[in-house]
Amino acid sequence: MFGGGGGLDPRKMKQMMKQMGIEVTEIDANEIVVRTDDEELVFTDVEVQRMDAQGQATYQIVGEPETRALGSSGGSKAEGEVDTGSGADEVDVGAADEIPDSDVQIVAQRTGASEEAAREALEAESGDLAAAVARLE
Repeated sequence: MFGGGGGLDPRKMKQMMKQMGIEVTEIDANEIVVRTDDEELVFTDVEVQRMDAQGQATYQIVGEPETRALGSSGGSKAEGEVDTGSGADEVDVGAADEIPDSDVQIVAQRTGASEEAAREALEAESGDLAAAVARLE
């Protein structure tokens, strides 16, 4: 796309992206959880970038995830799982009153919305943090 591209100066690349209407923002994330039908991928030491281009937001996550089985909760940790120290219990987000307060606080902090609005967005998105943030932005 940019010719040779092997040794493009980062400042030059940033300038070119800005000219094309692409804006990249670093996000100071503490934890990212990706839920699949079978497992959760939990990124705790993570770098996150948001790239806005043509009205679309794309998120890039760089880090090594821990894998957890769905429904693992309580005091016992799966083999290789690390306690992140968040203090939040893993819960089934199927019930509206079981959205963890820590998730509500994360969504409220990221969007500037009230905790009530953040909880409603999380409930509407079945506990999906990224979807709830997108809903409120």
